[in-house]
Amino acid sequence: MPLTPVGLASLHAQDRRGKRARLFRETPSETALRWLMGTAYACHPKRIADLPFLLWWSTLDLARGGTAVPGPGTTRARPDTFAGVARDVSPERILAAARLGYFPWCHFGPLKWWTRSRRMVLFLGEQHMPKRLRRDMRKSDYRVTFDTAFDEVIKACSGRRKGRPLGLTWITPQIMRLYADLHDQGHAHSFEVWSADGRLVGGGYGVAIGRIFFTESQFSVESNTSKMGFASLNHHLAKWGYVLNDGKDFTPAIDAIGFRHIPRPEFEALLAEHTRAVGKTGPWTVEDDLTTIAA
Repeated sequence: MPLTPVGLASLHAQDRRGKRARLFRETPSETALRWLMGTAYACHPKRIADLPFLLWWSTLDLARGGTAVPGPGTTRARPDTFAGVARDVSPERILAAARLGYFPWCHFGPLKWWTRSRRMVLFLGEQHMPKRLRRDMRKSDYRVTFDTAFDEVIKACSGRRKGRPLGLTWITPQIMRLYADLHDQGHAHSFEVWSADGRLVGGGYGVAIGRIFFTESQFSVESNTSKMGFASLNHHLAKWGYVLNDGKDFTPAIDAIGFRHIPRPEFEALLAEHTRAVGKTGPWTVEDDLTTIAA
């Protein structure tokens, strides 16, 4: 007997859940290494002075039952705009927090809410593509897609990369599951960069709310591939009427393409204005190839 559309959808959902259960996991040794490297990160000389404040505010918040959705009343000056321990975190609460400028982040232990006193953002009319990147995009055999391999992208973003020690990641299995659910709901999106022989060699993901995109993470296994994919993403965001791409913190890579710091009150005003708008709906697809974007 052939399957009905409802039966096919149920079967696909079961397959997806099974794939994610296999993909979004850590071995006990990987978990132990993440906790070890996360502890080393917190105890770094640049951050250790904030550690007592983090432990104190986290303990107080846990005693109250945690924070469902953060806000100005839960936000502390030290560590830089820590806003509470996430309680019963869900895709819906991540969206509610994002509309106010907050995001969940933690190397180990319970997820915690954060914002920033200064936010690194790209006003989408200000994107800059260095000449070398344009040249590479014009002559490359790479192909960019959107929303075709979200699960594989977020898993790859959790892996080792230049400048990040093995095992140090905030993209835990819990984060993977939460953002995969947001993807299923149409809020989280990925970009993928494929080699000529069909390998996934770069990509990234983030969340779109209204006319704002919140970039979460990127990865690259071949030179400049994530930069090409990110340039394609920002090009399409601008084309579709998006106003801003939030990169959260400074990195040399996003600084080079036009991201700049704005103060938290300005960022929150932009969120209040633009997250209520209607953004692009449905799965995203690439409309312009790399050669067109480079031109």
